[in-house]
Amino acid sequence: MGKKNWIEFDNQENESKEPAKLDNCTKRSKVQILKQKKGKKGKTITLIKGLGIVDEILLKELIKKIKVFCGTGGTLIDGNIQLQGDMVSKSIEFLRKEGFHNL
Repeated sequence: MGKKNWIEFDNQENESKEPAKLDNCTKRSKVQILKQKKGKKGKTITLIKGLGIVDEILLKELIKKIKVFCGTGGTLIDGNIQLQGDMVSKSIEFLRKEGFHNL
């Protein structure tokens, strides 16, 4: 049997471009990680401000990775990341692994 509609792709080109995206953002900016009470019932959220990433796509990729790492839900509001629960220590650990050192 022949491979009629088979196309092979080389993923190594795409992998080399991915880390360069996060390197372009300003990782030297001061990042603030706060724990707040929110809403009527006083649920705790973790707010991450000042990442210095302007590109919406990069922020969405970062929030997806941090939600998986912390094992919690979250959202992106006005360029700030909100995570459900008290995730200050886990988010600091994740951001240090990603290369943000001004925490």
